Amino acid sequence: MNRAPILFLGVFCVLAFSFVGLVLTNQLTYGAFTTHVDEDEGKAFPQQLPGIAAQGKLVYQDLGCVTCHTQQVRREGFGSDIGEKSRGWGERQSVARDYLREERVLLGSQRTGPDLRNFAARKTPAGADFTADWLYSYLYDPKLVVADSSMPRYAFLFKTQKIVGQPSPKALTLSEAYAPEAGYEIVPTARGEALVAYLLSLKDTYAYPETKNVYTPPAKPEGTVEEKKEGTQ
Repeated sequence: MNRAPILFLGVFCVLAFSFVGLVLTNQLTYGAFTTHVDEDEGKAFPQQLPGIAAQGKLVYQDLGCVTCHTQQVRREGFGSDIGEKSRGWGERQSVARDYLREERVLLGSQRTGPDLRNFAARKTPAGADFTADWLYSYLYDPKLVVADSSMPRYAFLFKTQKIVGQPSPKALTLSEAYAPEAGYEIVPTARGEALVAYLLSLKDTYAYPETKNVYTPPAKPEGTVEEKKEGTQ
């Protein structure tokens, strides 16, 4: 008996089932997603990346930053990204709508370094807001601002130029050990500026309808029964 038609039909059914489960179902689920218009703010979220930040994303991809950094905050119970013992990587989990405007989503696969999805919403080790100047110093040599950093230097994103007239407002402020010779300054290249603009655009703090009141940890009790009794004595 020729079993070829049966074998072909079986293979076809497996592939068709896989396509429906992996591709078509996701398309039906997420394909209808649109931006969320906030009438109070008069804006549609997520917002489009500014031009220079969009260029910076290409630099981010070119440098392979996705090898060591993810861009996805896991919900509580699936890691320590948020929650009581938080790494401080976000106020809420990442959802599909966060990536709606992205032609290429850079989720990443490992966290040699911290997750960057909400980088611009976080604080520096000193507790200040991240600024372009801080990032320029960090990219030039991470140990200038974080002594125990394991990230490599990206000094090739900068150039040394002669000071003509007034120093550039973008010039790095460096210690004597790093400073160039007198009359010269170190400034970011166009690629360096674009990368910093992209990093400063990474911020998912808007609460969509699907993220409001979702995965909210229960309120902590004010105290045990014994503590309350002691307080009333």
